Amino acid sequence: MAREQLGVLNALDVAKTQWYHFTAIVIAGMGFFTDAYDLFCISLVTKLLGRIYYTDYSKPKPGVLPPSVQSSVVGVALCGTLAGQLFFGWLGDKMGRKRVYGLTLMLMIGCSIASGLSFGNSPKSVMTTLCFFRFWLGFGIGGDYPLSATIMSEYANKKTRGAFIAAVFAMQGFGIMAGGIVALIVATAFDHKYKVPSYEENAEASMVLPAFDFVWRLILMFGAVPAALTFYWRMKMPETARYTALVAKNAKQAASDMSKVLQVEIESEEAKVQELSEDQTQQFGLFSREFAKRHGLHLVGTTTTWFLLDIAFYSQNLFQKDIFTAIGWIPHAKEMSAIHELYKVARAQTLIALFSTVPGYWFTVALIDYMGRFAIQLMGFFFMTVFMFALAIPYDHWTKKDNKIGFLVMYSLTFFFANFGPNATTFVVPAEIFPARLRSTCHGISAAAGKAGAIVGAFGFLYASQSKDPTKTDQGYPTGIGVKNSLIMLGVVNFLGIIFTLLVPESKGKSLEELSGEAEEGNPQSVEMGGSARTVPV
Repeated sequence: MAREQLGVLNALDVAKTQWYHFTAIVIAGMGFFTDAYDLFCISLVTKLLGRIYYTDYSKPKPGVLPPSVQSSVVGVALCGTLAGQLFFGWLGDKMGRKRVYGLTLMLMIGCSIASGLSFGNSPKSVMTTLCFFRFWLGFGIGGDYPLSATIMSEYANKKTRGAFIAAVFAMQGFGIMAGGIVALIVATAFDHKYKVPSYEENAEASMVLPAFDFVWRLILMFGAVPAALTFYWRMKMPETARYTALVAKNAKQAASDMSKVLQVEIESEEAKVQELSEDQTQQFGLFSREFAKRHGLHLVGTTTTWFLLDIAFYSQNLFQKDIFTAIGWIPHAKEMSAIHELYKVARAQTLIALFSTVPGYWFTVALIDYMGRFAIQLMGFFFMTVFMFALAIPYDHWTKKDNKIGFLVMYSLTFFFANFGPNATTFVVPAEIFPARLRSTCHGISAAAGKAGAIVGAFGFLYASQSKDPTKTDQGYPTGIGVKNSLIMLGVVNFLGIIFTLLVPESKGKSLEELSGEAEEGNPQSVEMGGSARTVPV
C-alpha cells in the first residue's frame, strides 16, 4: 500500500523547471568539469614527462616513462578516486550531502596546485610527489561522483530528473575538451617563443630546459581554477530536502529550505516524518538480508555495468595517443620536438572530444527522459561492441595511410555511443533507485566499481597493447598482444555490458521514493519501475 508522500518532496517532484535547477546543474556540473580535466589531462603530458626526465640523448628515440612510472602516474589518481567514492559516498549519507561537498572541492583545489608544484628536479623525486598529490586529487574527485549525482537527483523534478543528472555528468565532456584546449594554448605559446627542431634533427636542441618543465606544471595546475570559481556557490546551496526530511528527520528545516528554493509556502509535517522514522520496514541497513532482497540485484547491475564500461572507456581515453600513433595520425616521437608532440596529442584529444564525446553526452541529456535509461544503456553497449569489433577485426586495413580517416570516424563513434549510452546512464541510475539513507553510499559503491574497471583498463591496456614484436615495443615494456587483440578484448567487454544491463531497472517517470520503495507501507513484494513493463523483485 502506498504511503502519502511528504508535501515538501511532492513539491520538488512536480515543480516546473526553473532557475534553481539550472543553478544546481552548473554548481554540481563544474565539479565534474574539473574532475574530467584533472583525470584526463595527465594523458596529455606523459610523453612530455618522459622526454624531460628520461631522455638519453645518445639514443635514436626520445625518452619515455618507464612502465612502472607510467602505470603509477596514470593510475594513481584512479586509485584515489575509487577510495574517495567509497569514503565520501558513505560520509554523504552519514553527515549530509552539503557538509561533505565543500570538503571534496577544497581537496581538489589544493591537490591540483600541488601536482604542478611537484618538488625536486630528479626523476624520482618529481614522479613520487606527483603521484602522491594525484592520489589525493583523485580522492577528492571520487567524492564528487556520489555527492553530485545524489544532490542533483534529490533536487530535480521527476519529469526531467534524468536530463538534469545527465547534464551534470555531461560537463565531463567539456572538461576533457578543456584539457586539450589548455594544452594547445600552452604548447602554442612555448612553441612560438622557442623555435626548436625535431628530435632526430637535433636531440638536445629539441628540448629547452627548464622552460619546458613549466609546460606540464601549468596544464595540471589549471585544474584548480574552475573548482575555485564554484566553491562559494557550493557552500550557499541548502541541504537537500530528502536528506533533511528522510534521514535527518527534520521536517521543519526541510520545509524552510525548499520554501526558499521553490519560492512557495510549504508546510512542515513533523507527524509524517515521525511516522516514517518509526516504520521499522524502512530501517534496514546496507548489509542486511532485506537490502539484498529488495536492492541486491540492482546493486549488482549498477556495479557490473559501470565496471565493464570503464574498462573500455578509460582504455580509449587515456591511451588514445598511442592508438593514433599506431595508425599514423600522430607522427613518431623522433620526428617531433617535445612541444610539438604535446601539441599533436592535445589536438587529437580535442577533436575527438569536440566531434564525438561532447555530442554523445548531450544526446543523452536530450533523450534520456523520453527513451529511458535502460534503452539508452543497452543501445550504447551494443554499438560500442559493433564499432570496436569493426575496428579490431580488420585492424591491418585501418593502419594503411589511406584508411586512417575511416579509422578515426569509427573510433569517434565508439566514444559517441559510450556517452550516448552507458557512460551517462551508469552515473544516473544509482542516484535514483536506492533509499535516501543509502543513496550516496550505493552510488559510491557503483562508481568505485567503475574506477576498478578504469584501473584494469589503464594498467591492462598499457601492457596489452604493446606489439608482439619485441623490436617495436616502447622502451622498457615487455611484448603484449598488440593493439588489434586489445581492441577485440574491449569489444568482448562491451558485449558483457549488454548482458549485465538486463539487471538494471528502468527508472524514468517515478519519484525517488516510489523507485526505492520508501513510498510503500509495510514490506512490498515488488516495485514496478517507471513507465515500463519491467518489474523487479524488492
